[in-house]
Amino acid sequence: MATTTVTGVQYSGIWSLSGQANAKALGTWPVPPTPGLFSWGYNASGQLGLGDTTARSSPNQVGNLNDWNVIALGRASFSAIKTDGTLWSWGYNSTGGLGLGNTTNYSSPKQVGSLTTWAYTASGGSYFTVSVKTDGTLWSFGSNTVGQLGLGNTTNYSSPTQVGLLTNWGKVATGLDFTLAVKTNNTLWAWGKNNRGQLGVGNVANRSSPVQVGNLTNWLDISAGRYHVLATKIDGTLWSWGYNSFGQLGLGNTTEYSSPKQVGALTTWLSVSAGYEFSSAVKTNNSAWAWGNNTQGQLGFGNLTNYSSPVQVGTLTNWLALSCGTYHTAAVTTNGTLWSWGANAQGQLGLGNTAGYSLPKQVGALTTWAKLSVGYYGTSAIKTA
Repeated sequence: MATTTVTGVQYSGIWSLSGQANAKALGTWPVPPTPGLFSWGYNASGQLGLGDTTARSSPNQVGNLNDWNVIALGRASFSAIKTDGTLWSWGYNSTGGLGLGNTTNYSSPKQVGSLTTWAYTASGGSYFTVSVKTDGTLWSFGSNTVGQLGLGNTTNYSSPTQVGLLTNWGKVATGLDFTLAVKTNNTLWAWGKNNRGQLGVGNVANRSSPVQVGNLTNWLDISAGRYHVLATKIDGTLWSWGYNSFGQLGLGNTTEYSSPKQVGALTTWLSVSAGYEFSSAVKTNNSAWAWGNNTQGQLGFGNLTNYSSPVQVGTLTNWLALSCGTYHTAAVTTNGTLWSWGANAQGQLGLGNTAGYSLPKQVGALTTWAKLSVGYYGTSAIKTA
């Protein structure tokens, strides 16, 4: 897989929920060969990018272009970056979350401005987007009712607006109405809604500007759910905080925490994905693990039992990345196959029906899937060929 270097730092890996990177080291975004973008599931606001508002229960290609690189499916909108560094968006737009300078919904991709310097993007559940440019600057737009844009106010913006003047932002993760980011120096920052302690700063006060989470400089991967957060450190440890009524923090209880808590003592965690009220992770041996809310079978265990500690999904060790939505999960394997499980009323599993499944089911027979992003009731993925 080819890579491009961004601001002198290197990321390696694949992209998952809301554009998150499963990376072993900060800084290079992977650019795969000739990818095509596909989407399926709920589509009332045109978020599938297929030119209409009709739901799909099987993967459908978004246009005929093959140069998509970074994808981020939010609640009812989409942001994506092409290999040429241009930023695109589509779907729900009443708060300006598409960054197009208006509040009009679009059911096909629209370019955000004309710049070719976008590197990373994440779309939040409350209709906002946060993106990073190749120069390390941070930009945001859309809904800002609790300061989730990080601009020091609660004003909505319909065009990209720079967050401060710093040039060392590395990656971002967006929850329902809050944001987290890791800088290139591996410090962790958060802002927005904090009613369940999801910002990790030791209290439940909202923040409208970035505030540092502790003072450590070893944070690596982050993922934000409804009101909880998962994160890994450079040493391979797993951490969580925030809302925990279903055990989604993986700490063996249902107690909420407003500061990071380590999940077990293992140092073999590779990547994480926080769903609405559940969680998943992949270890360095490519085994998949899940915990939290399982009322729709979204954990993939063949039952509907909630779990408050990580439990392995089957026995396979070929999982590359998992991505969690509201009540469903999608995953790609090291051999390029695509799998999904959980709720499926909108066809979000991509299996050609609307039946729910509590065990992983393969989506078609192709072995060319490489990246994926799961939204509230939809899924998108990129094929390498």
